[in-house]
Amino acid sequence: MRRSRKVKILATIGPASSSEEMLKKLFEAGADVFRINMSHTDHELMHTLVGRIRAVEKAVGRPIGILADLQGPKLRVGKFVSGKEALTLGQTFTLDDNPEPGNSTRVYLPHPEILRSVEAGDRLLIDDGKLELKAVKSDGKAIVCTVVAGTTISDKKGVSLPDTDLPVGALTEKDRRDLDAVLATGVDWVALSFVQRPEDLAEARKIARGRALIMAKIEKPQAVARLAEIIELSDALMVARGDLGVEMPLEAVPGIQKQITRAARRAGKPVVIATQMLESMITAPVPTRAEVSDVSIAVFEGADAIMLSAESAAGAYPVEAVAMMDRIASKVETDPTYAGIINAQRSEPEATGADAISLAAREIAETLKLSAIITYTASGTTGLRAARERPQVPIVALSPIVNTARRLSLLWGTHCVVSPDAIDLDDMVDRACRIALDEGFGKPGDRVIITAGVPLRTPGSTNMLRIAYVGSEVQARR
Repeated sequence: MRRSRKVKILATIGPASSSEEMLKKLFEAGADVFRINMSHTDHELMHTLVGRIRAVEKAVGRPIGILADLQGPKLRVGKFVSGKEALTLGQTFTLDDNPEPGNSTRVYLPHPEILRSVEAGDRLLIDDGKLELKAVKSDGKAIVCTVVAGTTISDKKGVSLPDTDLPVGALTEKDRRDLDAVLATGVDWVALSFVQRPEDLAEARKIARGRALIMAKIEKPQAVARLAEIIELSDALMVARGDLGVEMPLEAVPGIQKQITRAARRAGKPVVIATQMLESMITAPVPTRAEVSDVSIAVFEGADAIMLSAESAAGAYPVEAVAMMDRIASKVETDPTYAGIINAQRSEPEATGADAISLAAREIAETLKLSAIITYTASGTTGLRAARERPQVPIVALSPIVNTARRLSLLWGTHCVVSPDAIDLDDMVDRACRIALDEGFGKPGDRVIITAGVPLRTPGSTNMLRIAYVGSEVQARR
């Protein structure tokens, strides 16, 4: 099944979409990668979901990527005597290390790292920012605050700290257990939540040992401040706009989204735009006009993938939400302004053979109006560099390694095919032309451009360009 669009769709699966039948419907509607949210999934269910996705993959004959999204450190206040308390603006309210139930003047904060790290003047946002406190003083055991905005606090509400750099990593004990479990089932991507610094990625990479690629979720101001370093150590980025919009001013999020998208593209790293893209379709069969515009902006910006969360996981219209996102993206990509916007954001290639070949392949393909760029890739690196160029023609990535093809299913404009390794150069060209024909990327008489490394099966040796005809003799051998 060939997609007509270049941007990919990442669909979260949950109670509304976890059956094998529904997963197949979501794929047919346009989902390219499935997300498993480990905040709401135990290991047994996760294993079952991976098995169902792989069954759908076998049924449709296309590689499908799986992203496991780790929960990350969830910071919450304790409980209250009455479950809920009313506060007044300007009053003093304390968060402390006393495990007794809270009242209108204090509450237990079971996170000593926060008590030790918050300084006078730091903001504490409770319940997704509905309550804002400002620290007046802190002694390591209690944080005395002033209520700045909001008037209600209740049991177990989340705490965000936009001004505080916490001395804790992004992996909790739960995350470590979840990471071991998802790696054992063979997921393709792991998303790391609440990354603050590049060092947060080191432990996950050490545990993964290349068994899955690591995606850094950008949802804290500390991560935005150190974006270049985080990009360097990650395999992909997610603009997690929900928590980002809590910890930073809402009006700043669109600009940060563009900043992250362009920085990732310059680096040749995939970037996913996530959260509330078609939020109203949780309960309605059609989105708002503003949501359509939001999705369109991400596509115009050149994001690799756009993501559905509750819309596909728990909404009343999961298939319709995927189909709507597919229609929006497809329409944007046929807009007469789309190519110009994408081209205007193009960055200079790095001084490497792979980038030089990828640049030349795009320019030749667009100048000669070729049908496709076909690239052989074992590790996926050549596919990443080809996608960085954002060519007007499709990219067909051929790999003998199914895990590579699954990982590249997240990548902009890339159609992945698992194919046995070529025997020699002639076989490589013949195989590329045959696959172009079989997969609908060319008909007899069309031309494609092929990139590969010679000698064959040498990692990192992409050094060859070849223009070839999709000939009638290929059709005869089908």
